Amino acid sequence: MKIGFIGLGNMARAIITGIITKGNIKPEEIIGADVSEAAVKKAEEDFGISACSENGMVAESADVLILAVKPQFINEALVPVKGKLKDNAIVVSIVAGKTLEFLEEELGENTCIVRCMPNTPALVGEGCTAFTPNAKVDEGKEAVVKELLSCVGKAIKVPEKMMDAVVGVSGSAPAYVFMFIEAMADGAVEEGMPRNLAYEFAAQAVLGSAKLMIETGKHPGELKDMVCSPAGTTIEAVRVLEEGNFRATVMDAVIECAEKSKML
Repeated sequence: MKIGFIGLGNMARAIITGIITKGNIKPEEIIGADVSEAAVKKAEEDFGISACSENGMVAESADVLILAVKPQFINEALVPVKGKLKDNAIVVSIVAGKTLEFLEEELGENTCIVRCMPNTPALVGEGCTAFTPNAKVDEGKEAVVKELLSCVGKAIKVPEKMMDAVVGVSGSAPAYVFMFIEAMADGAVEEGMPRNLAYEFAAQAVLGSAKLMIETGKHPGELKDMVCSPAGTTIEAVRVLEEGNFRATVMDAVIECAEKSKML
């Protein structure tokens, strides 16, 4: 099976790393294209894949074609792809905001298309990718795509109407988490902790808390209550966060992000 990439940026590189590391796909089975000569050269050197600047050439060769360009460049990127796809090719789009309807209009309504929204933790194999197949994707093709996406973390099928919410709660969420980690570390630094230690403690607290929730299956409110002893330090911190509209602000951020996604 030949895997093609249109765009060789960070997310494409994360997926390439994942599928090669898993051992399911060999480097010689991967081909990529990018307008940047530096990106082409780096992909060849880092992964041992074939890379070029010709999108059409990649489209002709790929059994699975992954679109990994910025939304503002997708129309231009698809021009040399049209009419070049193999009959049974699967097109996987990680282009933010671009619907299945848009992709079908560009590539043909009979094209097998899967719309996805990954996030940057895919770079370390801990991503979460939502995916939505169109009506032309059968169970076998869906399984192929899910296996590829699972090489960089979780892959979860959702209805397309949820995709903008996915952008708000997952695709863009690492930025909110990094801000939270940075803010906690700043507080520890104010209390006299060296910054490198503050980042380590804050990051591990986020990592461990997320793992605790996932592995226990407990409601986040229940886990929060487990930490909040009567008249203790944690409930005092929670009170301060509530006074600052912490939860409402986070909710508003997710909603605004989703609304922006709808306009792309």
